[in-house]
Amino acid sequence: MSGGRFITLEGGEGSGKSTQARRLADLLRESGHDVVLTREPGGSPGAELARAALLSGAIRPYGVEAEAVMFAAARLDHVEHTIRPALMAGKWVICDRFTDSTRVYQGAVGQVPDALLRGLEHATAAHARPDLTLILDLSPDIGLARASARAQGAQADRFEGEGLAFHRAVRAAFLEIAQADPARCVVVDAQGNAETVAQRIRSAVLSRLPEARRARVPA
Repeated sequence: MSGGRFITLEGGEGSGKSTQARRLADLLRESGHDVVLTREPGGSPGAELARAALLSGAIRPYGVEAEAVMFAAARLDHVEHTIRPALMAGKWVICDRFTDSTRVYQGAVGQVPDALLRGLEHATAAHARPDLTLILDLSPDIGLARASARAQGAQADRFEGEGLAFHRAVRAAFLEIAQADPARCVVVDAQGNAETVAQRIRSAVLSRLPEARRARVPA
């Protein structure tokens, strides 16, 4: 990867992933790193088209397995056109959601067979493994209230519109992933204001990836 690093942010609805991804990207840029900030579903032209279909609920009538396949198609485009080229160029990539979200939403909660998910992940993300995954942990009650306030009356998307039991299962599944893969994952308490959470993330990143503090040396 020629010096590039790949950091993903995961967590339930309203946990602050997008805000914290932007803050982390700014922090790394201030340290002199080239940073690509991206998201899933989306992050490339083809994947953004898939995002609209997925979050609108247009794929839902075809079943959770169809959603998993659509997420995989979007991820393949995203990895090939955005993530992998940036890593190969030595850039740092910060991604709001990645493969863990598929493992949680379609796998642990949606009950898509693990063999199918493993195959899709291998086909789409074998060359884009995160160096660090920050799992923003927050009570679903608080997260859904935040998401509702953020929407300002707009209709909830495909996943925000699920019931509380669904979101509690999502939280539990993310924590299980963190427990199973502590070398890659760090659980970050997402309760509190954005600045407080950003400081927790900064500490976690510098602890796991000390090269994050290294400024670029002018040529």
